[in-house]
Amino acid sequence: MKKILYIILGCFGVGMGAVGAIVPMLPAFPFLMLATFCFARSSEKLDRWFQNTKLYKDNLEDFVAGRGMTIKAKVRIMVTVTLLMSIGFIMMGLKGIVTGCIVLGCVWGFHIVYFLFGIKTIPVVEASAA
Repeated sequence: MKKILYIILGCFGVGMGAVGAIVPMLPAFPFLMLATFCFARSSEKLDRWFQNTKLYKDNLEDFVAGRGMTIKAKVRIMVTVTLLMSIGFIMMGLKGIVTGCIVLGCVWGFHIVYFLFGIKTIPVVEASAA
């Protein structure tokens, strides 16, 4: 039963990640990470298949291998998350939810700091060659 749930969640992650790779306001990265996590726990065959897809290689391969992310990938993720979080920030601000704005602001700040200093930035040439 657990295996089937992982497969379903993995397929959902791949689908949403594919949409996120095309639609600018939907981040692909977290959905592809979900797919990687789920497929690794459900089926070796699905895990191998997913790791050989262009979607995986373009978005996750370097990060999962511990090499880091290209500046383009980091900026894309930071901009998308900033835009999405700003919508929540504005909505809470309009409703007068100050505590929610503070929490969301702290989460956003941690996100930016983590992507700038916590994840290694690799040159595009190195990412393509690896």
